[in-house]
Amino acid sequence: MPLSINPATEVQVAEYGAHTPGEVEAALTAAAAAQREWRATPIGRRLRLLTAIAGELRAEQETFARLITQEMGKPIAEARAEIEKSAWTLDHYAEHGERYLAAETVASGATESTIVFEPLGVLLAIMPWNYPFWQFFRFLAPALAAGNGAVLKHASNVPGCAVLLEQIVRRAGAPEGLCTTLLVQSGAVAGLIADDRIAAVTLTGSTEVGAVVAAQSGAQLKKHVLELGGSDPFIVLADADLGEASTVAVRSRFNTAGQSCVNAKRFIVDERVADEFVELVVAKAGALVVGDPLDEATNVGPLARRDLRDALHDQVRRTVAAGATLRLGGSPVEGAGFFYPPTLIDHVTPQMAAFTEETFGPVASVTRVKGAAEAVELANRTEYGLGAALWTSDLGEARRLVRLIDAGAVFVNGQVASDPRLPFGGIKKSGYGRELGSYGIREFVNVKTVWFGPEVKG
Repeated sequence: MPLSINPATEVQVAEYGAHTPGEVEAALTAAAAAQREWRATPIGRRLRLLTAIAGELRAEQETFARLITQEMGKPIAEARAEIEKSAWTLDHYAEHGERYLAAETVASGATESTIVFEPLGVLLAIMPWNYPFWQFFRFLAPALAAGNGAVLKHASNVPGCAVLLEQIVRRAGAPEGLCTTLLVQSGAVAGLIADDRIAAVTLTGSTEVGAVVAAQSGAQLKKHVLELGGSDPFIVLADADLGEASTVAVRSRFNTAGQSCVNAKRFIVDERVADEFVELVVAKAGALVVGDPLDEATNVGPLARRDLRDALHDQVRRTVAAGATLRLGGSPVEGAGFFYPPTLIDHVTPQMAAFTEETFGPVASVTRVKGAAEAVELANRTEYGLGAALWTSDLGEARRLVRLIDAGAVFVNGQVASDPRLPFGGIKKSGYGRELGSYGIREFVNVKTVWFGPEVKG
């Protein structure tokens, strides 16, 4: 049975009934039928649905935010922001979707060709718990705009959010079956991928799960997009504004209790300014309030599950045992809930766990380097390649260095973040394919070439 457990109290919130094989079969049949009608629906009507969904989100923002907080522990202010960002993304595609999908004409002498973008069908979305609304809607908005349907297999620890997402879309006016949530175990995913009614797959999750889903999708010759783990570097050069860099470093590392693929995880700092930078981060991170995520004063809530906290603490212990210096935090918070305090480990070398492994929680590591060349070399010394931040006051140097950093996105003097206007995704073991922007909406379409010979008139 899918259970909803409050990670701040360890108390069960609710229990949900899993879908039976018969219910799954009926849902897939209904999704395929609804999508066939939806693809024939004029795009203007499709885009109006996105606007209506955004309205539903804003109308009950507080209710939805509280559910996010109760199921996965995100501070309530961050949960509200997640709802608003989801609505913004829907608004963005409602405004720009028609332009993104507009046919393109290629003329060559007496002939003319048209490139059109047509939906693939019903898409299987395998979504994570850390942004239970945002991750889903950043997929759904372009999918629906393009004429696709959606089947959601959400993370097992956010079943309440999963059920509610289907209800929200339906209340906004979506045809019955077009967007369906299935409460099934992970073992059922292979069967869903193999089903002929599923046209393509998108996954946001761990690298390990991504490899499994890629193999299953590839075996069925189905298009898939993978947004996986990350160990984002946060490079601070000697000429950086340390006050601003340290403020953004703390925000980027510790929001969502550090449970984001694009949280800054490895602080790679020029040794000439490392002492000052570390002191600033220790002071600012140490001032963060850890506690009840429903309390407006809380900055850092619990981790989503006990096993995640245990794994994180093991990484901290192994890193310190290898010779790193613990400057802040470093031990689980006693009492109920899966809390771990903001933690900073200094003098981390590239052989230590906090550098080589993704730390999915409120733990930051500092690695000291002799300059920009070493900083970039260490930034790239990872199996991941999602995002990276670079801090310097030299714009010319920044333009040179960003081309050398292996990542799907590099933010100069800012916090790495997803934005509906910009493509988002990674390289190496952070996955492939793109979400968001014009590139994201074209991931799950048939890019069809239509050629007209010179004898075709009118």
